[in-house]
Amino acid sequence: MRFGVIGSGSWATALAKILTDNQASIIWWVRDESAIEHIRQRHHNPHYLSSVLFDISKVNVTNNLEAAIKESECILIAVPSAYIHSTLHELPREIFQGKIIISAVKGILPEHNVLLNEYLKNEFSFELADYFTVMGPCHAEEVAAEKLSYLTFSGLNETLTTELASYFMTDYLNTVTNNDVYGVQYAAVLKNIYAMGAGMAHGLEYGDNFLSVLIANCADEMAGFLRRVGIGHIEVGVHEESDPSSRKSTNYAASAYLGDLLVTCYSLYSRNRTFGNMIGKGYSVKVAQLELSMVAEGYNASRCIYLINQKLKAPMPIASIIYQILWENVKVEKGFKQIETFLV
Repeated sequence: MRFGVIGSGSWATALAKILTDNQASIIWWVRDESAIEHIRQRHHNPHYLSSVLFDISKVNVTNNLEAAIKESECILIAVPSAYIHSTLHELPREIFQGKIIISAVKGILPEHNVLLNEYLKNEFSFELADYFTVMGPCHAEEVAAEKLSYLTFSGLNETLTTELASYFMTDYLNTVTNNDVYGVQYAAVLKNIYAMGAGMAHGLEYGDNFLSVLIANCADEMAGFLRRVGIGHIEVGVHEESDPSSRKSTNYAASAYLGDLLVTCYSLYSRNRTFGNMIGKGYSVKVAQLELSMVAEGYNASRCIYLINQKLKAPMPIASIIYQILWENVKVEKGFKQIETFLV
């Protein structure tokens, strides 16, 4: 299968590495012409995961997005959600017809307040049947270092989901599949918000005891939201009957839900945790954004989820206070004093 990789950040670079390690040929869309020339000549991305060397015979790097999509069977989109619309909106409306799309986007499009599959349906008439997701927990830096990681692939077509996942299986990467396209995307959005909260707590110099209680309550809050949007199979310890020697069926304790929440809240690789840590230490949002120099998806996501939840009305006091700290100028110390009072 011919893959097109859209994006040139750390996550896109990591996924390009996985595919080429598995001998797949890719068309890699990179916006910056100087980065393209660097990849062609030096065989690595100059800005992200520069230790990863590519077999350039398997990589066609281009800044012609329309051509990259037309020449690919399967398009892997790994652009931050805030830039999806500006990247795609000038493309022909029919360009994705007959294609497979894998989303590696862990956010909500802030201009439209929708998930990527909903945006593609509205703007390009792209059907959910041909849409798949790839989610973590999987930090790009650990993929670069070839530390064992897990990816979860979700899609409505079980056979095709399994086939797509097979292109990403390596000695350092295992894959899991399910059909929960909406649930894994919302979980990826929410865990970034809560990771910002964990970072804020660290910046405020709360200890590990408090952090464990905070994250446990975040996990419960996330499960409540997922139930409210109609996601099933999120009961911990409950599985569909299967062969005891085989892998269990997916539930809320699986890697794409609770696992991704935990690693994003705890890992020093987490840009959302880092962003929150800066806020906890007293940085303004603008200064933290400049200092981080990478997109922290949880910032926009906090506002998007807050707006979405105005209709759903899921109990989300932690996410609401994180939103207020980031968007309504509530002092981080005051916000966390409120959070202290309702944790269990």
